Parts: sequence; C-alpha cells; structure tokens
Amino acid sequence: MKFNVRGENIEVTPALREYVEKKLSKLDRYFDTFPEIKVNLKVYSDKQRVEVTIPFSNLMLRAEETHDDMYAAIDLVVDKLERQIRKHKTKVNRKLRTKVPQLTVDSAIAVQETVDEDEMELVRTKRFDLKPMDAEEAILQMNMLGHNFFVFTNAHTNETNVVYTRRDGKYGLIETK
Repeated sequence: MKFNVRGENIEVTPALREYVEKKLSKLDRYFDTFPEIKVNLKVYSDKQRVEVTIPFSNLMLRAEETHDDMYAAIDLVVDKLERQIRKHKTKVNRKLRTKVPQLTVDSAIAVQETVDEDEMELVRTKRFDLKPMDAEEAILQMNMLGHNFFVFTNAHTNETNVVYTRRDGKYGLIETK
C-alpha cells in the first residue's frame, strides 16, 4: 500500500503519518490490489479535517470528516470508508444475484463547480473520461463520492446522462438527445 499524506496548515509528523497508514491499512483486507491512497490533513482554527481519496480503475472511494481532534477525524474517515466498501460490495453482489447484464462499475465524472451568484464566474474546470455504466451504478458512484450529481455514459444508450439527488431524497436522471 502506498500513501500520499499531505498537510495543510499542519506539519505531518512521523507519528501522525504512521497513525494514518496503520488505520487505512485495515482497508487492505477488502481488496486484492490497492492504488496510491491520497490523504489530505487540514487544520482550520479549531477544526481538524481529513480527506481520503482511493482511486481504482473501476471505482473511486472518497471520504472526508471534520472533528476537534485529528486522530478522531482519522478514525471517523476510516469508518466511513469501510461503510462505503461494504455498501458497494452488497450492491454488486445483489446485482450478480439478479443477473443484470453489463455489471461493470467504471469511473465516470463527478464535477463540482463553485459559481459566484453575483458574477457567474467560472472558477474551475475538470475533464474526465466517461465510461459506460447504468444509472444504478452511477447513483452508487455519486453517493460514494458524496456529490449531489454525477455525469456518466449510459451503457444501454451510449448517451451522456446525469443522475442527481432530488430535494425529496430520491434520485433523478437527465438524458440527452
């Protein structure tokens, strides 16, 4: 397992790095191979924030937690990642049992742009490869990333689609022509 541990407004001490690596190594039991795990530790006045991103070829796991104590935030983010992994594996296994064709969970895009309401200034642009998946897999990927919308290529129609979270907590799908 390779780790890329960065600190913003905090020096990453060997003890802190060792704690992060020890806690995230628990996730090793869920997968055969692991890519480089990106960990970002941030300190804002009285809050400590931990962001972890684990990019796989067919899935992206991402979690973030804020707490008064950095070590507690690390524990919380590892727990959140474990829940995501178990939820993902349960859904994949359920799909296998129902024999849904095209069971490939490929990474797609989750774009979040910050727009100033007064000036409507575009401040960020992201580019991603769209890989085919069905709407259910896109919803799963969106939830794992913690975003409120997700752009993907529909495996059945080969068109670009967007799934999003509605205000009532359900999901919507936008299809292009």
